[in-house]
Amino acid sequence: MVSLPLCAELLAAGLDADAQTQAGPPAPPGSPLPPVFKHDLPNVTMDDWEVTVSYVDYAPGRVGAAHRHPGFVLAYVLEGAVVAKISEQGEERTYSAGQMFYEQPGATHEVSKNASQTQPARLLAMIFAKKGSTLTTPA
Repeated sequence: MVSLPLCAELLAAGLDADAQTQAGPPAPPGSPLPPVFKHDLPNVTMDDWEVTVSYVDYAPGRVGAAHRHPGFVLAYVLEGAVVAKISEQGEERTYSAGQMFYEQPGATHEVSKNASQTQPARLLAMIFAKKGSTLTTPA
């Protein structure tokens, strides 16, 4: 089990270099970096919850089946580009390395695929859910 503060610290440490290259020119020394991602979170009590952090690898051309997760998900694209469509969030969208997306509780991940037919893609998925929950179920 990874604690939320540890998860945030690990993610921040791993993202600092990407955030600098994704956000344009580096910030002057001593000035704070802009956030990589900001989104409201659901109003949930997190007693008896845990976070599970996993890599999701997409081979070139891979298309995943529609699915759901309990709780909520934060996903950070580490490599390549991923096309996603989350229910109630509008049209499908392509996320490139250094970008994140959010899946709200009860959402269906309707589209989940590698944007490239020739290059792999990789996500870091952080699933926040009640302990003991089945983390992925088909839609």
